Amino acid sequence: MSFLQRISILPSLSVLTAAVAVSLALPAFAEDAATQATAQIQKVRDSASYKAAVEHIDKNYEPYVAEGIKLVEIPAPPFKEEARGKAYAELFKSVGLAEVEIDEEGNVLGLRRGTGTDDRVVVVSAHLDTVFPEGTDVTVRRDGTRLNAPGVSDDTFSLAALLSYIRAMDAAGIKHKDTILFVGTVGEEGLGDLRGVRHLFTEGKYKDRIKAFFSMEGGSADSFTNQGVGSKRYRIAFKGPGGHSFGAFGLVNPSYALAEAISLLARTEVPTDPKVTYNVGVLKGGTSVNSIPIEVSMEVDMRSGDAAELTKMEKRLLDIIQQAVDTENFARSTKEGKITVEATVIGDRPAGTIAETEPLFQLAKASILAAGYEFDGPREGSNDSNIPWSLGIPAVTLGKNGPDKNGRSHSLDEWLDIEKEPMVKGMATSLATILAAAGME
Repeated sequence: MSFLQRISILPSLSVLTAAVAVSLALPAFAEDAATQATAQIQKVRDSASYKAAVEHIDKNYEPYVAEGIKLVEIPAPPFKEEARGKAYAELFKSVGLAEVEIDEEGNVLGLRRGTGTDDRVVVVSAHLDTVFPEGTDVTVRRDGTRLNAPGVSDDTFSLAALLSYIRAMDAAGIKHKDTILFVGTVGEEGLGDLRGVRHLFTEGKYKDRIKAFFSMEGGSADSFTNQGVGSKRYRIAFKGPGGHSFGAFGLVNPSYALAEAISLLARTEVPTDPKVTYNVGVLKGGTSVNSIPIEVSMEVDMRSGDAAELTKMEKRLLDIIQQAVDTENFARSTKEGKITVEATVIGDRPAGTIAETEPLFQLAKASILAAGYEFDGPREGSNDSNIPWSLGIPAVTLGKNGPDKNGRSHSLDEWLDIEKEPMVKGMATSLATILAAAGME
């Protein structure tokens, strides 16, 4: 029986039923979860097959880099991940995964079957999409061991890492009790709003069968993410009658209402513990410099790991925009019509976490310590794991790089340092966590 099988003892009837099963089983293992995790990780690391898998990763490192570069150079802008998804599905087939498919949402799925009888799966995923719009130059520029390209670290090389893991496990003859479902998800970034992983857990064919979830991201392997920062995003449109900038001067102006709203938002004080943030990221509107706009809009992002605080921030924003409308309608003439506002939710990522007492948390921590890293504690972030965390499903987001080996994510000068030794160590550390969770034999 695998480590995770011991905490998943009830049949899976739904995502929430599975979450309850995990919750009920936890107390029996809370006291010695760390001890069991350490032993489980050491068992993996001491095994000849794991060592052979790591050796395979090391010997085939340059092909891994070359494959990662090829994937980076297949554009995957928001909502347009099809080309990369098709290529990734073919790679899943080439490494021998079973039941490879692209689901209704665009996720790429493939199974590496376990030896056990449990029909549930351990998911190992990375996301296909990048934040960069269509037309962005994604050509990889190599400078020594540094690769520079939009999306190179977040998250394309994680896709290549999953393929490297599969090949290494096959070459080493590794078997595991739990079936592993490898996934390339869509819609992790921006307005994608986690649509790929959301579909996986709520509508996909495996939605009632997921017992644990790993998201592989572009960070370093000396830590992991255990808390999902929730976010609420709005597109807020201010509308008015418009008019000529000279002839209709004095009429209400949507731009002034928007400016008032931004000014009020910018002066809003928020707590630092739990951390709350807000940002106006996109401004649009107007038709010409000499016209009072008919419509202007802004897109606002609010975040917190605390759901209650995020709700407070959302209410504050909605109060602010109404205040801005009222101020503008009072300050100028409404004889041709008043300023109105429309607030549309364009993103809603739930907050969530995995407790330190959870076996999966302890496995990730034990693997980091066993590799010789200094563990300064887990991270918080917003990623695919937000969905299982919010549903009570055990999940962690792993890194695969050496410390300080990537940077400038979401910028055109995003980079990844592919120096071999720290990267292989990082990949091996996260692989050990995955294999322990899946019950390596």
